[in-house]
Amino acid sequence: MASVTECRTLERALEGALRTPQDAKVVAEARQQLEACAQPPPRACVLGAALDARSPLSHGEATPLRALQGTLCERCLTAANTCAQAVGQALLAAAVNPQADTALAKWNLDHAGPGTQAACVSLVQLGIAPAAQSGLGVRPPVLALVDTLAPRCAQEGHLDDTVLRAAAANLEAPSAALVAMAAAPLDGKPGPIKPDHLEGTEPRHQAFDRDVKTGVPVGKALRSERWDADGALRAGYAPTLKQLGVVRVHATGPGTLRAIVRTPKGVGLRDPEKDFSFVNPTICRFQGTGDWEECQLQVALRDVDAVSVFPEREDVVLNELELIGAR
Repeated sequence: MASVTECRTLERALEGALRTPQDAKVVAEARQQLEACAQPPPRACVLGAALDARSPLSHGEATPLRALQGTLCERCLTAANTCAQAVGQALLAAAVNPQADTALAKWNLDHAGPGTQAACVSLVQLGIAPAAQSGLGVRPPVLALVDTLAPRCAQEGHLDDTVLRAAAANLEAPSAALVAMAAAPLDGKPGPIKPDHLEGTEPRHQAFDRDVKTGVPVGKALRSERWDADGALRAGYAPTLKQLGVVRVHATGPGTLRAIVRTPKGVGLRDPEKDFSFVNPTICRFQGTGDWEECQLQVALRDVDAVSVFPEREDVVLNELELIGAR
C-alpha cells in the first residue's frame, strides 16, 4: 500500500538524487520512496525531464537515474507524464530534423505507463494520419518513428485500424513495416460495387454505366470550393464500405484516385459541411491509355465514404470506374 508520507517527500528525494547521483545512499532512498508511492504527485513527475537530461539513454538503460525515470513515468498520470510527452515532442522534432532518435522514442513509449494512450494518440495525429493524407509528403524521420512505435501502440489497443490501413495504402508514404502491420484480412466477399450517390461534373453517371464507349470529361470540370475533397467526380457510399481493395479505370489521359476514409473524431482532416473526420490516401495513378488499368491497393481500406477523381490534364475523359470491395 502506498505511503502518503513517501509520496509527499518523493519530490525532495528525487531532487537529492539529481544533485548527487554518485551518492548510492541518496539514490537508494529515492528509489525506496518511489517504490512506496503508487501515484506520484505532479511536482515529482515533472522531474522526469531532469532525470532524462542527467542520464541520457546513450549512457545505458540501467544507470540509476535512468531507472528512476522509467519507474517514475510508469506511475505518473498522463498530464504530468514526461515520457508520454516526449513521444509527441519526438514526432514534432522529426518533422523538421534530418533524423529521429527512434531508440529514445521507443524507450519513452515503453515506459509511458498511464500516459501510453496519450502517447499513441500523438503518434496517430502527428505520424500515421499525416501519412494517410494525399499531398503531405511526410518526412522519412517521421515515418521511421511510425514504424518503430506503431507495433507497441497496436499491442496496447491504442491504434485505430482504419487510419493505419489508410496510411499503408497511400501511394505517397507507405513503408514495408506499415504495410505488414495493416495486412490482416477483412470480412466480406469483395466484388464490384456501384456508388450510392455521385457528385461532380456531368454526365457523371456515365462513368458507372458499364459502357466504355461513354464517358465523363473530368478534365474540363470546374474547380469548386470542395475540389480538394471531391475532385472532378466523387463516388459516395452510404453506409461506408467495409473494405475496398481494387479499383479499375478505363480513361483517356492521366489522373489519380483518392479514397475518403472516415476516421475517429479529430483525427486527420475535417469535412465541415458533412461533419466528419477523414483522411484521403491516394490509391491509384492511372495513365489513361484508353484501355482498362487496375490498381491493387497495398492494403484493403475500411470505412470508405467515397472515392474522388483528380484529372491531371484538361483533356482527361473517364469512361468507366469500377470499385471492388464489400459492404
